[in-house]
Amino acid sequence: MGLTARIRTRDGWAVSHAVVTVTDMTGTQVLRAEADTEGTVRDTTPLAPGAYTVIVTAVGYAPAASSAIVTASGRAEVGTVTLARQGGTELPPPGPWTIDPAHSSVAAVAQHLGISSVHGRFTEFAGTVEIAPDDVTKSRVEAVIKAASVDTGNGMRDTHLRSADFLDTERYPEITYRSTGVTEAGPDRWTVHGELGLHGVVRPVDLDLAYLGTGADPWGGTRAAFRATTELRREDFAMNYNQVLQVGIAAIGTTLRVELDIQAVQGESLPAA
Repeated sequence: MGLTARIRTRDGWAVSHAVVTVTDMTGTQVLRAEADTEGTVRDTTPLAPGAYTVIVTAVGYAPAASSAIVTASGRAEVGTVTLARQGGTELPPPGPWTIDPAHSSVAAVAQHLGISSVHGRFTEFAGTVEIAPDDVTKSRVEAVIKAASVDTGNGMRDTHLRSADFLDTERYPEITYRSTGVTEAGPDRWTVHGELGLHGVVRPVDLDLAYLGTGADPWGGTRAAFRATTELRREDFAMNYNQVLQVGIAAIGTTLRVELDIQAVQGESLPAA
C-alpha cells in the first residue's frame, strides 16, 4: 500500500530533491513525501480508494501535476514523472553561445557482430550556436570535430578507425556540421537541418534535438543544455569497409547512432579556466 513514483529530468537523470504532494478531490493534502537519492518515492501511508491529484515539485524545475486512482489495495503507482527545467519551454536568450567541450559529449554507437554494441566518442571538438532574435528557425549551429580524437576504449580498434578503411584522418582531419535551418517538432523539440562533412563527403543530415533548459552556472555565466540524436549510414560517406563473418553477419554494423549531449555557454567564447 502507499505511493510509489520515479522523478526524472527530461534526459533521464534522477531528481533527488523532488517532493511529491497528494491531495484528495476536496484539495486536502493527504500525503507528502520526498524522493531518495535515486529520485524514487516510496511511501507506505495507506490511502483510501478514490481519485487524487499528485503534484511534484523541485527547486529549479517547473511543477508537474497528474491524477491518480487508488484502488482497494490502497496503492497509488504514479510511475515516472518527468520534470522540465524552469523556463524550459522558453528558448535561450538570443545571441551567440559557445559549446563547452568539457561538459559536452559527442558519441556514436555501432552494432558489433550482430549481438552487441560498440560505443565510441570524439574527445576534441568545438562549436557555436547563434540563437536568432526574432525567428528561431533562423538560428544557426556550426561544429568541428577532430576525427583523430575518436576513442572507443581499445587502442587497436581506434587505430583501425583512423585508417583509410574508415575515417582516413590523415586526408580528412576534420568532421564538420553546419546547420541550414531549424523547424519546430513539438514542445522543447526541434529538428535541425544541416550538412555533415565526413570522410570527404558532404551530405544533408537532420538532428532530432531536445532543449533541456537554461540556467546559471557556478562561474557567473549562463548555460543552455541540449540533447540531439541522429543516425548515419557509413556507405553514405564512402566508408564501405566491412568484414563479413562465416555466418554472413557483418562484424561492424553499417548504421551509426549518434548521440550528442551539449552544454553551451552564453557569449562568443568560453570563460577563462
